[in-house]
Amino acid sequence: MKLPGDTTIARRPLSAQPAKKPKGPRINRDITADNVLLILADGEKRGTVPIAEALAAARDAGLDLVEVAPGQTPVCKVLDYGKMRFENQKKKAANRKNQRTQALKEIKMRPNIDTHDYGVKTKAMQKFFDRGDKVKVTVRFRGREMAHMDRGMTLLARVKEDFAEDCKVEFEPKTEGRLMTMVLAPKNN
Repeated sequence: MKLPGDTTIARRPLSAQPAKKPKGPRINRDITADNVLLILADGEKRGTVPIAEALAAARDAGLDLVEVAPGQTPVCKVLDYGKMRFENQKKKAANRKNQRTQALKEIKMRPNIDTHDYGVKTKAMQKFFDRGDKVKVTVRFRGREMAHMDRGMTLLARVKEDFAEDCKVEFEPKTEGRLMTMVLAPKNN
């Protein structure tokens, strides 16, 4: 018996999940071609052979038949698949280790910065340049300092001059409200 206000929800019947495609090259019995271009473990090229003969050659060598280049007539090589995967993982790990992204670091200054404070800021900037990072130099004006925007330009010109041999100016000094900014990038990049 259905009561007023009851709603029934129609559901779709559960369907089978689609089979996941295996990652990586096809190996041994997964290769579906009738004929393959066979390369043996020692590098000798056998030419186009039936898949059964290629699988037999791999079995005789105690190794796997790996499809290295798919196509109309796939190129298959007799090799140790586990060893190949391990070496590929090592290569990827080494590439990730050597990869370095360039970060944008920010140094904030005031137009009336003291000489010692300026020296501390430039030391930090030099460290950033040595690591290969870009540096955004920001001069912030407060209150009546807005009347002396020329001091900010002078300060940024001084920074540009001090780092002329280590870096290049990526974005020239520009004023945005109470901030004056300039972006420097190391020359070696």
